[in-house]
Amino acid sequence: MTAIPQGRTRKAALASAVCALVVAGTGVTGCGGDDPDAGTNGVGKLPPAKIQSRTQAAAKAAETVRLSGAVVSNKRTYKLDMQLKGDGGTGSVTSKGVTFRLLRVDEHLFIKADADFWNHQDGKSDDSTSDTEAAGKLDGMYVKVPKGDPAYKQLSVFTDKDVLLGGLLALHGELATDGHHELNGVRTIRLTGDKGSGGEIDISLEGKPYPLLLVRAGDAGTIRLTDWGKDFELKAPEKDEMVDYGQQLPTS
Repeated sequence: MTAIPQGRTRKAALASAVCALVVAGTGVTGCGGDDPDAGTNGVGKLPPAKIQSRTQAAAKAAETVRLSGAVVSNKRTYKLDMQLKGDGGTGSVTSKGVTFRLLRVDEHLFIKADADFWNHQDGKSDDSTSDTEAAGKLDGMYVKVPKGDPAYKQLSVFTDKDVLLGGLLALHGELATDGHHELNGVRTIRLTGDKGSGGEIDISLEGKPYPLLLVRAGDAGTIRLTDWGKDFELKAPEKDEMVDYGQQLPTS
C-alpha cells in the first residue's frame, strides 16, 4: 500500500482536494488566485517592448507559417492564403475579384491562373483572336516570372516569409498591452500600438509566443497566422506544367 504523504505534501493534497470541491460546487475557476498568466509562457508579464521582441524572434525562428486574411496596400485589397518557409512559399492571392496562385522555390517565381487572368492582366480587355488563343494556352499553367520583370518584385513579397512578417508585425506608435484574450481556445496577450490605432497583435501565451492575429493600422487588413512550424511540400512545377517566356511576361 502506498504511504500517506506527510507534512507539506499532505497539506498540498488537502488543498487540491478542497479546491476541486469548491470549483465543482460553485463554478468558480482558478484556485491559484486571479493571475491570468498562471501556467502560461510568461510573456504576458513582460513590458510591451520585450513582448514585441520575443514574438518577432519566435516568428523569425519558426521554419513555416500560414497567413490568411486581407492586406490593403495603396488602396488595393489583397486577400491572401499563403504557406511560407525560408526558401519560398505557395498559396493564393485575390485582387479585384481575380484569384491567382503563387509559387516560389528559392529564386524561381511562378504564377498560375486561368485564361481570363492573362487576357486582362494589363487592366484592359482584348478580345482579339490571337490574344485569346495565347491566354488559353496559359490557362492552368505555371508561368515563370523573370527576375527582371516588374511583377517579380511586386509578387515575390507575398512569398517571402521574413520580408512579409517583418512588415506586418511592425506596430506603429507607443506600445502597450490591452489585456488577456482567447483565440480559438488559445490564451493570448494583446499588444497594441497607440492604443490600437497603430495596429494590434494577439500573441500566444501557450508554447512559443507566436503572433496569432494581426489587425493592421489604418484599417489596412486583418491577418491570421497559423500552422507555425508545420511543414509542407515546396517544389518547382514539372516541365509539362510550366511555361517559361524568358525575359518578359506575355502582355495582352
